[in-house]
Amino acid sequence: MSRLRAGSLLVGFMALTLPLMPFQAAFVRTWPWAARRFPHWYHRQVCRLIGVRLHIEGAVVSDKPVLLISNHTSWLDIPVLSAVAPISFVAKKEVGTWPFVAWLAKLQRTVFVDRERRSATAGTAAEISARLAKGDAILLFAEGTSSDGNRVLPFMTSLFGAVVQSSGERASPAADVAVQTLAIVYTHHHGVPLTRDQRPHVGWYGDMEMTSHAWQVLGAGPLDVTIKVGPPVALGSFAGRKELAAASESKVREDVVRILRGRKPEEDIQVSETVRKSMRHRSKESAVSGKWR
Repeated sequence: MSRLRAGSLLVGFMALTLPLMPFQAAFVRTWPWAARRFPHWYHRQVCRLIGVRLHIEGAVVSDKPVLLISNHTSWLDIPVLSAVAPISFVAKKEVGTWPFVAWLAKLQRTVFVDRERRSATAGTAAEISARLAKGDAILLFAEGTSSDGNRVLPFMTSLFGAVVQSSGERASPAADVAVQTLAIVYTHHHGVPLTRDQRPHVGWYGDMEMTSHAWQVLGAGPLDVTIKVGPPVALGSFAGRKELAAASESKVREDVVRILRGRKPEEDIQVSETVRKSMRHRSKESAVSGKWR
């Protein structure tokens, strides 16, 4: 039954995606507004098709450019977070070489980063600055890799360098940039809460092979995911990349813990220093080579 479900969803995904790709390609060349919003509509249809139910708390600002900072669990994060708002991702250069995935990433106007060449930082900063100046929402997976879904890995301050540089000058057209955090947690399978042992089966991390993992997840049945959107904060209020990374990591970590514990938005929650250190220690032990980012 799981193979039948996975096969049916794959056929449906291709039937939805292939006819729409030429439209988005045309939008990218001729109509920036549609190029920004069309993937948002498309990914909402993808989530409905594969049975991912979205529970969104908060909203991404739409009246100014915004830098979104998120934790990262699975390849599923791409359609899920794209379904939250019209966004583009910052991804490692290698993603631009993956079969078929590269086409989808480029059609979503992904910013590719060459993490092996420091000399490429200036070009990346200029591209991010230009995109923010046009009012885009750019999403950064700040852990630099994906996790098992039960924890937040330490944020890599180096990933924030180009963004802070590109928007640091008050005279820059991107000076009005807002920062918002996104905490994403997969919570239920077939309507039943996922346990700590079950949640890593949704995550795509370590040396997992993407095709077999996608086939397994698609065949397993419907999932629920909660996305907590943090309030907007002016990018200019942070002194530098380290302060931005520390503040956003603290907020994402708190929201992930809140979701995992089932706490309501109005309930106060404290993540003790002992828990933070323990999560960081386990995260460093499990941190491996990156996936999407």
